[in-house]
Amino acid sequence: MTQQQDPASADQKPANNKGPGLLRSSSIVSLMTLLSRVLGLIRDVVVAQYFGARADAFFVAFKIPNFFRRLFAEGAFSVAFVPVLSEYRRMRPLEEVQLLIARTSGVLGLALLAVTLLALLFADYLPWIFAPGFRSDPEKFALTADLLRITFPYLFFISLTAFASSVLNAYGRFAVPAFTPVLLNLCMIFATLVMTEWFVEPLFALAWGVCLAGLVQLVFQLPFVARLGLLVRPQYQPKDEGVKRIGRLMVPALFGVSVSQINLLLDTLLASFLESGSVSWLYYSDRLSNLPLGVFAIAIGVVILPALSGKHAADEKDSFSRTLDWAVRMVFLIALPASLALILLAMPLMSTIFFHGEVTAYDVGKMTLSLQAYGSGLLAFMMIKVLAPGYYARQDTKTPVKIGVQAMVVNMVLNLILVFPFAHAGLALATSLSAYFNAYMLYRGLRQQGVYLPQAGWWSFAFKLLLANGALLGLMWWLMGPAQAWLDWSPSWRAGWMALIVVSGVLLYFALLIAAGLRLRHLRGEVF
Repeated sequence: MTQQQDPASADQKPANNKGPGLLRSSSIVSLMTLLSRVLGLIRDVVVAQYFGARADAFFVAFKIPNFFRRLFAEGAFSVAFVPVLSEYRRMRPLEEVQLLIARTSGVLGLALLAVTLLALLFADYLPWIFAPGFRSDPEKFALTADLLRITFPYLFFISLTAFASSVLNAYGRFAVPAFTPVLLNLCMIFATLVMTEWFVEPLFALAWGVCLAGLVQLVFQLPFVARLGLLVRPQYQPKDEGVKRIGRLMVPALFGVSVSQINLLLDTLLASFLESGSVSWLYYSDRLSNLPLGVFAIAIGVVILPALSGKHAADEKDSFSRTLDWAVRMVFLIALPASLALILLAMPLMSTIFFHGEVTAYDVGKMTLSLQAYGSGLLAFMMIKVLAPGYYARQDTKTPVKIGVQAMVVNMVLNLILVFPFAHAGLALATSLSAYFNAYMLYRGLRQQGVYLPQAGWWSFAFKLLLANGALLGLMWWLMGPAQAWLDWSPSWRAGWMALIVVSGVLLYFALLIAAGLRLRHLRGEVF
């Protein structure tokens, strides 16, 4: 029992609490997330080969519980729970931390069970809300509802998984939560390759794969929580002081942290009225644009939230600001070249990854347009992930929710303006433009509150980025050649040439940054 308590007990001391640097912690999360995203890309390729653009019904049935998962579990709940848990960890004894976890998990678990049962009862009606355009195809509409009955229990399991991940992240154990999504991808690949033969309608295999993945991910994380001495029996105590604080922080954060997810859901809703296949085109392009977002920005956001929460609890304002500044610089370092690559190489990327099996050249062309639209907003998407923790770490969830509502209004207006001339690509572009509005408002708020003060050296840093990204753009343009030629090449030739472009681009980009004076020590964040 003593060994179990050591990690938590040691964390009660706020002074001289040395830990891994932010760059090292972010790198660990990025590496694990990269593994997950690569497998996720393989998963999408496998699904695309089997189903092409015919999987609209499954993608909607998967998006609905996934939306609630990101909204409640990884979104509003985590940003409300982690700061409170971080404060308990630093300021209170282990027994009170265990009580907070027990009572929070009890209330959360019961709420999730109630939502899941309600969704199963009303599964026939949910597609009317999330994909009303499917009403013109009664068979697709009914199939979506049937698939939803299988996929929705995923919300229960994956939300409890996210709860366990929040506990591990608050204690600096980032690798396990970052690795966990690998299991989802493995389950879905298995379902596609093996389980599709078990069903008359093969899409049911994907639905059962999702449900199984939720349970597997939860079971995987529990032993690591137990090693911290924090695997406790749930208690239903909604009047507990800590639980009530989490609830108060969570309610406004429902919108503030998940605006991008709400915007994407609005895209799906409107896309259901468009040409058949529009939902799939948006899904595949969104998944590809999310690769750099998940590997880097989300990893940085995950790492800095508990770090910022601890600095706020210790009233270390200067250190708080420096940590935010480090995160913003890291985003610019990664987002700018990634955005240029997604825009310029959209056709080569889509043809290399998805132009197989049931995916046609027409599908690739449509996915290219939406990928370019999403890619143009990558910097804003990534910036939101690192600026929002600046509010949540200070337990301020009201300001982001105000900004979030404004951004949603902007997105809806732009959707209605851009969907007519640009169809599904207009929906993606509207999401990107509203993300820039969201990011700017978050940044302006932090500056006005005096929370974030950019550190010295930004002009020099910007010049180095401009030089490196300009050269990268020229290299990619030179190596890419005619975009249409990528559809004529063999899969192996496309893959080999894309590898050459990626490797050459990465080497040139960082070589120029080093030549301009950027060093590893400039990228190291503060310790926890």
